Amino acid sequence: MVHSASIARTIRSQPLASLGIALLAFFVLCAVFAPWLAPHDPNQLNLDGRLLRPGLGHWFGTDELGRDILSRTLYGARISLTVAISVVALSLAIGVVAGGLAGFYGGITDAIVNDYLSNAFLALPGILLAIAFVAFLGPGLFNLILALAISGWVGYARLVRAQVMTVKGREFVEAARALGASDARILGRHILPNILQPLIVQAAIGMAGAVLAEATLSFLGLGIAAPAASWGSMLNDGRSHLFESPHLVFFPAVAVMLCVLSFNFIGDALRDLLDPRTRLSAGL
Repeated sequence: MVHSASIARTIRSQPLASLGIALLAFFVLCAVFAPWLAPHDPNQLNLDGRLLRPGLGHWFGTDELGRDILSRTLYGARISLTVAISVVALSLAIGVVAGGLAGFYGGITDAIVNDYLSNAFLALPGILLAIAFVAFLGPGLFNLILALAISGWVGYARLVRAQVMTVKGREFVEAARALGASDARILGRHILPNILQPLIVQAAIGMAGAVLAEATLSFLGLGIAAPAASWGSMLNDGRSHLFESPHLVFFPAVAVMLCVLSFNFIGDALRDLLDPRTRLSAGL
């Protein structure tokens, strides 16, 4: 069990963990309070103020349509965090069910999930699979989340399968089975709580990948439909003005980089905090 003292020592021993938490808290605040923090309407056009450089009136400048880049960057945090949380939650739900059944029952169930379904999805790179799904379903927030979840559940399923196969033969599981517990109760009440630690770490790192994947698809025009503000679509809009107005690309690119780094830093800290061998070697 992880105590608050262990958490405090981990944060003190890993400055990057504190930085990751601070960055994530900053992006969450930006996403939640975007309507109050944004100095302008993110979709308001001002053709007389096109491609303005950063200044007092527009701290991050304006884009080719005169829209305020700071406001669009703040609203872009909403989309990125929504996609990250939704994709990981849906991928994790599919992976827990599929991997749990495969690892618990084995046999034909394991062969179908692990040998056929997982290998079929792993045969193509995840981003290409997501591009194919979005191109087929059409752009939009829901379709984007669904496409990324469909292409990302395999990693969680294989992790859950391996963990379930390790835990299902332990004494407390055999004791629950001897007392007449159903398979669903054994999986939900006895096995799943004991495999949460690696899932939490994988989910934190998976959110970083989801943010990057959303930006990639939006950059390709397959993400959130215009005129919604998205960091990837902002990068796509600014690439034609890269040399004369580099601020169009700089600010959304920095936002993507910092958001991805925050999840990676937190994932590394959680791995060190939740791994007993790491805690013992570090004296935590």
